[in-house]
Amino acid sequence: MGKKDDPQCALCSVDSRACFSKEGKGPAFCPTLNRGGETERALKKYQASKTKDFARAASLQEAECYADRDAHPHVLRPTKTRVEEIIEFSKKMGYKKIGVAFCGGLFSEANTFVRILEKNGFEAVSVCCKVGGVPKEFLGLEDKEKIRIGSYETMCNPITQAEVLNRAKTDFNVLIGLCVGHDSLFFKHAKGLTTVLVTKDRVLGHNPVAALYGVKVYFQRLIKP
Repeated sequence: MGKKDDPQCALCSVDSRACFSKEGKGPAFCPTLNRGGETERALKKYQASKTKDFARAASLQEAECYADRDAHPHVLRPTKTRVEEIIEFSKKMGYKKIGVAFCGGLFSEANTFVRILEKNGFEAVSVCCKVGGVPKEFLGLEDKEKIRIGSYETMCNPITQAEVLNRAKTDFNVLIGLCVGHDSLFFKHAKGLTTVLVTKDRVLGHNPVAALYGVKVYFQRLIKP
C-alpha cells in the first residue's frame, strides 16, 4: 500500500462515483474530490492546441466504437476492433506516416498490420526489436543469462527502434509485442506519440488480461504466492 493519502482508485467500492457523476461520492483517497490541484494543472495542459486536438479525437474515437448510442436505456454495443480504431483515429488526426515497432517474435503479425495500413492509404515504417544486431554481452549479460544458453543472441534494442522512427519522422507510432521494460524505453525515447496494438504475454497468446480473469481459479498463484 502507498501513503495514506495516495489515490487508490482501483480499490474504490462506491456505487455512484464522483468521477462518473455530478452527484457521485468517493472514499477518503478519491483524487477527484481531493486532488483538484492536479486536475487544474492537467486541464491547463489540455489547452495546448495539439494536445487538445489529440484528446478530442481520442474521445470521438471512443464514442464511435459503440452502436445505438441514442438508445434509452443504453446498452453498450461495441463494434470496432483495435486495428480499426487505430486506422480511424490516425485518419482523424490527418496522419500519413505510421511507425511500427515490433517484437521479432511477432513478424507475421507485424507484416499483416503493415499491409493493412498500406491498404488504408498510410505509409508504414517498421522496425524490429533486434535492429542493430548488438550482442547481449553489450549489456553485461553472461552466457547463463541468455534465452538460449550457449548461443549467440542479439539484444532487444528499443532505443534504436525509437531513433529509427524518429529519423523517419513518423506521425504516430504503434507497438506490437515489445517486452516489459523494452516498451518503456521506447516510450521514453520516441519523439512521436505512441499507442499499443499488441501487449506481449508469452503464455496467454498476448492476452494478458486472461490472468486477471482467471485469478480465482487457474492463476491463483498470482494472488496467493
